Amino acid sequence: MTQLITSELGSLTLAVAAYALGSLIYRKTGNNAIANPLLIATLLLGFGLRALGASTEQFSSSAAMINFWIMPATAVLGVAIWRNLPIIRKNLVPVLGGCIAGSFTAVGCVLSMCKLFGLDEELTISLAPKSVTTAIATSIAQQYGGMVPITIFAVIVTGIFGAVAAPFLVRLVRVKDPVEAGLALGACSHAVGTSAAVKMGETEGAMSGVAMGLCGVFTVLFALALPAVLGLFW
Repeated sequence: MTQLITSELGSLTLAVAAYALGSLIYRKTGNNAIANPLLIATLLLGFGLRALGASTEQFSSSAAMINFWIMPATAVLGVAIWRNLPIIRKNLVPVLGGCIAGSFTAVGCVLSMCKLFGLDEELTISLAPKSVTTAIATSIAQQYGGMVPITIFAVIVTGIFGAVAAPFLVRLVRVKDPVEAGLALGACSHAVGTSAAVKMGETEGAMSGVAMGLCGVFTVLFALALPAVLGLFW
């Protein structure tokens, strides 16, 4: 059974089935944010692998087909930016300013907290790109000597937390403008946050996609300064 699950076809089937069940539970609960499909699928996969005696390393190594599509899926973000150029032009200063501020804050907060709690350089690099898509985050971690599994975990937790908390936070701080709500979600919670933004409205989803793409670019640029920052403070 373990060999079947950890084959490429078995891993893909298990992942799709877990997400399908998560989506079903999400609909049955009236689209409750806490019942996020990705969160449920992650928990189901974890318990399923545990029950079947399969390790996450076995599952990950056999899930190459899933990993392969991460790169082209990230490239498709350019389509969202292109399709929403009129909105970007109309709100050019707040869009660019918000994305730059969001990217800088996301990376800066991680660096500050890691320094405060005495984490080493390797772990700091692994956590720094947590607010962008997996493809970009893992590339940054690999380039600067981080631990990719830690980076992936941080990206997933960040995305799920953003998707679950976003509807409550938007109401709490009384954000009325859909452009603002979309930019905030895309800037801090990448693709998973964008999936929540889409459910909030078309404009929110579109702007979240734009923010996700732009913040990915800005985070890569900020990452160029990582060696200098780490050398200065670590």
